[in-house]
Amino acid sequence: MLTNKLAFIMIDGLRYDAAVSEMGFMHHLVEQGRAARFKVKSELPSLSRPLYEVLLTGTPVIENGIATNQTVRLSHQESLFHLTKKHGLTNATASYYWVSELYNRAPFDKLTDRYQFDGSQPIEKGIFYWEDHYPDSHLFADAHSLLSTYKPDFLYVHSMNVDDDGHRFTGDSAEYRVRVSKADALLATILPVWLKEGYQIVVTADHGMNKDGNHGGTTHDDRDVPLFIISEKINPGIYEDMIPQLQLAPLACHLLDMPPSDKMQPLRIPGTKAPSL
Repeated sequence: MLTNKLAFIMIDGLRYDAAVSEMGFMHHLVEQGRAARFKVKSELPSLSRPLYEVLLTGTPVIENGIATNQTVRLSHQESLFHLTKKHGLTNATASYYWVSELYNRAPFDKLTDRYQFDGSQPIEKGIFYWEDHYPDSHLFADAHSLLSTYKPDFLYVHSMNVDDDGHRFTGDSAEYRVRVSKADALLATILPVWLKEGYQIVVTADHGMNKDGNHGGTTHDDRDVPLFIISEKINPGIYEDMIPQLQLAPLACHLLDMPPSDKMQPLRIPGTKAPSL
C-alpha cells in the first residue's frame, strides 16, 4: 500500500565507502529489490551544523548563512519541520541538540530542552541529546518511542556514534568500520518494525570522515556519503549517478507528498516515480 509517512535517518559522519563495505543489512535490502542506493556529494563546508541545515532546508550555505559549527542561531529558512506543519502534517525528531538550536530554541538549555512536546515550535515532538557518545541504541529507542506514541508523518532521526568514533580513531580505522557495522545492525533491528508501521525509509549522512579523523574539506572521504531509499515511489537498485546533497530536502517532500519550498531545487533523482495526483 502506498504510504506518505517518512522516517529520515541521518547517520552523522558515515562516508560512502564504509557504508558500501560494512552495511550488510542495507545491501541485503538492495539485493532483494527493496531499496535503492545512491552516492551523494555533500555541500561545502563539509561540517555538521551547516549540513544539517542543507539537509533540512535544501538551501546552500551561501544562502542560509549557517557556515560553521559555531553559528548558534535559529535558521532563517523554511525547513522540513516548518513545511510539514504548514501543510497539515505532523513531525517529530530524536536528534543531537544542534537540530533544536536550528529550528526550535537557541541556545539549547540542557536542563529544560531535552524533551520538547508542546507542539508550538516547528519541531512538534523532540527528544534531544548533547553527548556525542550518547548510545545509538538509546537514540533509536527514543525515536521508536516517538514513532509508536505519536505516529508522526515525518520522523527525523540523527545518530552520532559513527562520527564520534571517526574523530577518535579516524575514518580509516577498524574502530570506525566496526561502528558502521553496529549502526547497520541497529537498522536491521528497527527498520522491519517501522516498515510494518507504514513508513518509507531514507538513510543518509551529513558528511564523511577522513584519514586524519576530521572533515570539513573537499576530498572524497570528507564529502561522499550514502543514500538508501526504501519506498514504492523510488525504483530499487544501485544507481551510479552522483546526487547533489541539495536534492535530499526535495526528495523528502516528494516522499511525503508535500510541496517543496520555493528555495528547493526541482527533484532530479534517478528512479523517482511521478508524484501522485
